[in-house]
Amino acid sequence: MSAIRWLRRCRFLSPERRLEWYPPFLFMGVKVLEISDNWRVVRLRLPLNFFSRNMGDSMFGGHQASIADPVAALACARRFPGHDVWTRAMHVDFEHAGTTDLELRFEFDQELEARIR
Repeated sequence: MSAIRWLRRCRFLSPERRLEWYPPFLFMGVKVLEISDNWRVVRLRLPLNFFSRNMGDSMFGGHQASIADPVAALACARRFPGHDVWTRAMHVDFEHAGTTDLELRFEFDQELEARIR
């Protein structure tokens, strides 16, 4: 059984812990700051540490993109059960060097949900 299937079946774990234990997030040290019951709001923290810091003393862009990649698909999977959901495209605009911990803030508003439906 894969780690992801095992995590899905661990109902004794909170949704926050299951997301933190998602294998890529676990190894990156991601911490869940907030997940609303309906997944309309998600906040995650990615620490700047030995593994995420590049030689320029800022965060690797791959780490930043990796934290953003699954969140929208997971939220859609919760909002639209029974449908297969994945990230088809992602655009990341690195405006500043990541010299501190990164906080991802995701908001799934009702207007967007209506457009998807």
